[in-house]
Amino acid sequence: MMHQRDGLGPQSTVGQRYALMAQAGEITDDPAQRQVVAALDRLAEAIAVKRLHSKSSALGWLFAKNRAAAEPVTGLYIHGGVGRGKTMLMDLFFDTVPVRRKRRVHFNAFMADVHDRIQQHRLARKEGTVREDDPIPPVARALADEAWVLCFDEFSVTDIADAMILSRLFTALFANGVVLVATSNVAPDDLYRDGLNRQLFLPFVALLKRHARVVALELPTDYRMEKLSRMPVYMTPLSAETDRRMDDAWKTVTRGLPAEPAMLSVKGRQVPVPLASGNAARFSFAALCEKPLAARDYLAIADRYPTVFVDRVPVIAEGLRNEAKRFILLIDTLYDRRVRLFISADAPPQDLYSGMNGTEAFEFDRTASRLVEMQSREWLDDWTQEQGSRQESSSRSTA
Repeated sequence: MMHQRDGLGPQSTVGQRYALMAQAGEITDDPAQRQVVAALDRLAEAIAVKRLHSKSSALGWLFAKNRAAAEPVTGLYIHGGVGRGKTMLMDLFFDTVPVRRKRRVHFNAFMADVHDRIQQHRLARKEGTVREDDPIPPVARALADEAWVLCFDEFSVTDIADAMILSRLFTALFANGVVLVATSNVAPDDLYRDGLNRQLFLPFVALLKRHARVVALELPTDYRMEKLSRMPVYMTPLSAETDRRMDDAWKTVTRGLPAEPAMLSVKGRQVPVPLASGNAARFSFAALCEKPLAARDYLAIADRYPTVFVDRVPVIAEGLRNEAKRFILLIDTLYDRRVRLFISADAPPQDLYSGMNGTEAFEFDRTASRLVEMQSREWLDDWTQEQGSRQESSSRSTA
């Protein structure tokens, strides 16, 4: 949810909030985004009319003859490349649309919820507590009762189990009055491209285009990467301000999506990840270097998360040999695996180890050098290109 801004009430429009953010320098005012803003405000207005029409209130008669109000509301499907502002615009819409029963969710999380509900219905049918054999209609009714405006982030279809039920599920959702707003990296016609039994999926594409206006948001600038490119990845010294800057970087990398603890399975053991969101993970120095972790643990982290945050690295005293060895191993692993590292530390890289003798002092020179290199524009540009190539390859690969 977006925070209410000074001078704007809870029912302000997407356009008003967008203009205020641009005026404050938080975003770049862009003509292509403005077109999407206008479409979102038109949709919000149609939803408001629909809501008033459907309410059994004294004002209902005012809309009784309004034929447009009785028609289904056509949603919006916004597609374009990464970092173009799609999620930000949809979140502005979600925050301002005057509806209480609304839901904003990552599409994959939504489909996981749907499969769970289908399984629960089948168990209830087996136990005789429900009568309907087909789980899709009751699941759709329950979802529509909970939220009749559904906002999906990162709409994509790679799972055949999802692909095979989407047409029936959304036919039922739309029949129950659900309005869809979605963001995606691909146009509807490219969803589930080359997927198994794709011909069975095509009716959903046609259904989607009937119930949602398709809008392309194609801009020459990746605003998220541009913002990230201006952010430092090594922040020192430790302070409340440094913590805040790390938090800001985390919100930008994760696009403000929910984060929660996770677990990585390594040779039968569980390695805790204190905070994870998408392809980013966040640890404290203590969680990574004061615990008995080994090379394979750091490899598992690096292979799972292309972006890693490490908070509050202290100056490591000579007596803390185990912590120094683990930190050296950690940085070596992240460097070798080409992981983008955000780090807050109490000193510059060359001053992070106070020891003057022993193997650790010699090896730490390499660690400091790598920490400096991982801050360089060349390193970060290479990382961005690699991730772009991986995303493009992934988008061509389906179940």
